[in-house]
Parts: sequence; C-alpha cells; structure tokens
Amino acid sequence: MEKVLVTGTAGFIGNAVALRLLQDGSHVIGLDCVTDYYDVTLKEERLKRLTASNHFTEERIRLEDSEAVMRIFKQHAPSKVIHLAAQAGVRYSLENPQSYVDANVSGFLSILEGARAHAVKHLVYASTSSVYGLDETMPLSTHRGGNHPVSFYAATKKANEAMAHSYAHLFDIPCTGLRFFTVYGPWGRPDMALFKFTKAILEGQPVPLFNHGNMIRDFTYVDDIVEGIVRIASKPPSRSQDWDGKISDPATSSAPYQLFNIGNSNPVQLMDYLAAIEDALDMTAEKEYLPFQAGDVAATFADVTDLIETTGFKPQTSVKEGVANFVNWYRDYYNV
Repeated sequence: MEKVLVTGTAGFIGNAVALRLLQDGSHVIGLDCVTDYYDVTLKEERLKRLTASNHFTEERIRLEDSEAVMRIFKQHAPSKVIHLAAQAGVRYSLENPQSYVDANVSGFLSILEGARAHAVKHLVYASTSSVYGLDETMPLSTHRGGNHPVSFYAATKKANEAMAHSYAHLFDIPCTGLRFFTVYGPWGRPDMALFKFTKAILEGQPVPLFNHGNMIRDFTYVDDIVEGIVRIASKPPSRSQDWDGKISDPATSSAPYQLFNIGNSNPVQLMDYLAAIEDALDMTAEKEYLPFQAGDVAATFADVTDLIETTGFKPQTSVKEGVANFVNWYRDYYNV
C-alpha cells in the first residue's frame, strides 16, 4: 500500500484529493493545523470523511514547525507528497501578509527539507493561476508569463515555484507545480464567490460584484482538479536532456521539474456564473456593483495542452452542472 503525505486535508482541495487516494487504495498521512481563517466546523466535517478510514493517519501541526514536519517524514516515510496546504485568499493577503510568509514560504521550506531528507519519489505542490497577474496574452501558458503577480498571495506561490526548482536542481527531487484556476464545487471555501453568492441569495442579501461584474474566470470543478492531481502525481518529471538555457522555458528544466495549468479552459463571464447560481436556486439575486479590488485580475483562461498531452485528461465539467452540484450540497449541508 503506497503511503502518500497530503497537506491541507481539512481544506477544500486537499480533503477531496485525500478522499480520492483512500478510495484508490493508498494510505494517506494527512497534515493540517485547522486554522480559523474560515469556519472551523466545516473543516472538521471535511476531516470526518477521512478519519472514517483505517488507512488515514491524521497529523495536526503547523507547516512552519519544521521539526514536527521532519518527524512526520521520518515516522511515515511517504513515497509521494501532495502539498496543498497554504494560507489562501487574495484579499486577506493585504491584511495579514505575515501569515502567508509563515504558511506558504516557511511552511513550504519544511516540506522541501522533508522531501530532501527522505528521498520522496515525487513532490507535487499547489501553485495558482494568480501568479499570471498582469499577463494578458490568452490563454495563459506555463511556457510564458507568470512573472508579474499582483497580490502577495500570488507572490508567495511564485516563490514556491522558484524554491521547488532550486531543490529539484540541487538535490534531484522530482517536483511538479500545479497552477489551479478558480476551483469550485461541494465542500468549497466560504470566502469564494460561489459560496458567498449562494449564501447571499438565500438570505436575501445583495451579491457583491467587483469591477461591476466585468470579470472572466476559468472556473474549474473540484473533481476535475482532483483527477488532474492524481494523474500527474503518478508521472514524476525527469531531467530534460533537450532543455536549452538560451531559450529558458519556465515550465520545464534541466532539473526534474515541471509546471502545469489545471483549468477548465473555458472562461466564463462572472454574470453568467451568477446566472447559473440563480438557475440552480430558482431565485433572483439582488446585485451590488463594486469597484475593482486591489490584487484581483480581470480575466483568466488556462492553456491545458501540456496536461492533456501528459495525462490524457482534460477538465470538462460545465459550470451549469458544477454549480447545480454545489447548490444541492449547500442545501443539504445547511438544511436550507
């Protein structure tokens, strides 16, 4: 039975990945400190989906506690690491940047050091589409851009990519970074648009629409994200013999390092996304139009050519289907 260390198992994506790995027959070591960034009860309920399995081992520690992280590597000897824990959120990074350095930078160093000391076969870690920042050439590609993030959250994730490359180069650790595009679905985060919009409509409150609703997002359903992660985790990179430093493709390297986008590759207007929520609820939203927010970007659109070529998988869940699944879950979970 393969042992996989998954960080962020109380979180939205980490919990879904851990559940899938358990269903596939792996033993999962789940690391999470269960912060109060959002509803702790929701996080605990997610964890209950995992602790019901005899093949799940829970570890509640902070990533920046490097000694505790190293103990977990030594005690459990995972063959793979899927690192999804992070301090998330673009706007919150304006208020509390130190928490992003602690969890996303210092915490990632703990993971890299653990992988270095115990020679894991593959380290897969979450980056974000937010690293593209000021880039406007669509679709967004890992082979160009990603050098002008406009939020501190994105800057810490860009730092993760650079840190992973250095460890891949120096210590021959196969590292794969995944740039996720606006993940949504059941058990999602309360600070994300789908959760906030659904809650506001059901409570008769106005829905906040930043940039007056003129936003485009490559909304990606959580099951598609999970499928991409699991498939990529089984394909560790090797050193590229064809890599040319004069061309310097940022998505590949002479080190065992690679980057992928995981997105639906089908950008949707925010107003159409809201319409899908209204349809699923059979209710009409009261709209509150607000100015553009610092740290936001106007549009995202993922080039997933590499994902398809490497794994044979393309995310394809429609917004209509994905939103309906979320609304059904929300009504059931909150008894609305």
